[in-house]
Amino acid sequence: MKGGIWLNEPETWSEHDGVIEVTTDRGSDFWRETHYGFTRDSGHFLGFRTGSAFTAQVRVKAGYDALYDQAGIMVRVDEAHWVKAGVELSDGRAMLSSVLTDGQSDWATAACPFDPSDFRIRATVSGGVLRLQVSADGKQWPLVRLAPFPVAASYLVGPMCCTPERAGLRVEFSEFSLSPPLGKDLHDLS
Repeated sequence: MKGGIWLNEPETWSEHDGVIEVTTDRGSDFWRETHYGFTRDSGHFLGFRTGSAFTAQVRVKAGYDALYDQAGIMVRVDEAHWVKAGVELSDGRAMLSSVLTDGQSDWATAACPFDPSDFRIRATVSGGVLRLQVSADGKQWPLVRLAPFPVAASYLVGPMCCTPERAGLRVEFSEFSLSPPLGKDLHDLS
């Protein structure tokens, strides 16, 4: 994963043969205002510059232990326009989670139908539309979220992890890829 730029580089991380291992810092998070009334932009994000349309995906391995432990992918225009998506621990359960931020954050969750300790997540942005998909095996990619997303000349996209309530979540990111948008039909799960 050469060429990425850290936003809030974690104190402890390493890269070897395209695998990045991160241990999260205490109080790391991405959130803007809604419900909680605060703004945090302290999460760990390794961003890769894209053009105006792309598909990115990454494999994520982690063991979630504390409330709001999270790992997945982020697409970012700036501090007020971004999405983060992946697995997040909430109410004692690993949940599929996505936070779409356009000035303020929303939060959507669903029960995680696969082993949350090892999954893949894909983000496609094209023509003002964001498509998030998740996969347990790298073969089938069900839809997680379809939403409007800011049109920009370029974005940053890549692995993201946070632990708002603690430090010490260990995450392994691998199989990161960045390509032109796949252009598949919405119900094509490949």
